[in-house]
Amino acid sequence: MAAVWGGCSTSRGSFSLELPRRGEKGYKGTGILSRNGGEAHRVSGAMVMARGMCVCRAAAPRCVPESDVTRKDEALSGTRDMDDERPVAGGFVYHKSHGLRRRPVKPPAAVDKEPVRAARSVRPAPVFSESADKFEREGSRLHFLEERDEEMLSTRLMRLGQSNKVRSAMELFDSMRASGLQPTAHACNSLLASFVRRGYPADAVKMFEFMREKRLATGHTFTLMLKAVARTEGYISALQMFSEIEESKESREALDVIVYNTMISACGRAKDWRQVEKLWRRLAENNSLTGTLMTYDLLVSTFVQCGQSELAVAAYEEMLRNGLDPSEDIMKAVVASCTREGRWELALATFRRMLSAGMKPNIIAFNSIINSLGKAGEDELAFRMYHLLTSSGLEPDQYTWSALLSALHRSGRCWDALDLFHGIKSKHPSVLNSHLYHIALMSCERLGQWEHALQLLWMMEKHGLQISAVSYNHVIRACEVACEPKVALKVYQRMTRERCSPDTFTHLSVIRACIWGSLWDEVEDILEEVESDSSIYNTVIHGLCLRGKTILARKVYKKMQSIGLTPDGKTRSFMLQHITSAE
Repeated sequence: MAAVWGGCSTSRGSFSLELPRRGEKGYKGTGILSRNGGEAHRVSGAMVMARGMCVCRAAAPRCVPESDVTRKDEALSGTRDMDDERPVAGGFVYHKSHGLRRRPVKPPAAVDKEPVRAARSVRPAPVFSESADKFEREGSRLHFLEERDEEMLSTRLMRLGQSNKVRSAMELFDSMRASGLQPTAHACNSLLASFVRRGYPADAVKMFEFMREKRLATGHTFTLMLKAVARTEGYISALQMFSEIEESKESREALDVIVYNTMISACGRAKDWRQVEKLWRRLAENNSLTGTLMTYDLLVSTFVQCGQSELAVAAYEEMLRNGLDPSEDIMKAVVASCTREGRWELALATFRRMLSAGMKPNIIAFNSIINSLGKAGEDELAFRMYHLLTSSGLEPDQYTWSALLSALHRSGRCWDALDLFHGIKSKHPSVLNSHLYHIALMSCERLGQWEHALQLLWMMEKHGLQISAVSYNHVIRACEVACEPKVALKVYQRMTRERCSPDTFTHLSVIRACIWGSLWDEVEDILEEVESDSSIYNTVIHGLCLRGKTILARKVYKKMQSIGLTPDGKTRSFMLQHITSAE
């Protein structure tokens, strides 16, 4: 058999090259041991001594370990790997192993193959070296698996996936499949999660399809894929995948409430409350599943953010029926929703639940419950909440005072509202804003306190607050109630000078005041200024007829018809009545 080293070969039986094992006594770097017992000559790395001749190997081709050659050549040569050496007294018998002999990669035909004699026809045990154990297969290397326990291999696969060692995990996964072994669902989920975390969507889809084909898909599998699709392609694509999963009987059985929570969260982030409501109904139709605390937390928060207070309250009530204890955030959101829906009883009950659970409501929760009670006219309960607020160590803000003033005004306690306003003005002047002045002007309007209203209007101008048309309307209306048409007309004229555009309510209020004050010329002037509006002309005709000014009423009626405005039934009735009486 020809021995090859560094591209230089000798004839059969001339010599063989062997190296002692590293760590063995007598190992001193690079040396060559002769098989015939001759003395080993130390040579440089560029030449080999053979029978007194120096053989140069400087131009040798690229070499690879002999273990990388196929095992067929090893069988023909009768060699074994170093791991197969048998120890004897005094050490290993080195002449029975091929050691670290090397062969050139090209050309493979340069190695002489000699027929094996019958006496040496015994085939040695197969050696699983590095290159024999692994080879490339579809982009992933397969390993020879001595371990055949699927549970133990699945545990290894799961740990690799949790460590984000995707390549090693994929090699182990392919090796198990090639060996006829099937990983567990937990191991596949771990590998799928690592694909999602590392951003490998194609591999994640392949793993997902494999799990569905092998019926290994669980609720966690669907959650991972739906979350990844929603993040990369949008919640619409995730909804389509979810619908396909629901239509499949086998996949539908693996769905759990966490999958529904994932889809509700994805649609909630997109502010698509209609899809959230549909998912909620579909979950309720599934008799085997029941919403969790996270489910109702997502539902309430989504509906509140989208302004669907009625749905938020309905989700909260269903949560209570299922025996779940709501969190503090849910109860705060429900109190705000009940305020918008006018459900002050439920708001108060929810607030009491917060207190009994040992929670400390913040100023926003107190303002919401006070506002809810104030809108319902429950001023006594509103002020109880205010005293509870102050005893809790919180400071009332402008929203607190606004809710209290509204509670007094809605309850008909307008004088108390004005007293509270002046108390706020003297003790908390920094919180005064246009809205608080607006509520005080509403109380002045109801009481007919036009002087007080004018004083408040002057204070707003003094503090540089913007006066809106609504504020002017309250002052003009207060003058109308107090039968002060000239004052109302002056306020209207100042309003136009300040370039504050009057609206329909402004014109109606000042016209009524002028009619009852017999300011007929001013009424005609206002009609010339305003735009064509049927409600204004009808109001003028009604007032003129009631005051007995039929001639002026007919004049206004004809002008109304000439500009194409349609009178209402009451206007036509007035005109027919006065025409008949005149005839």
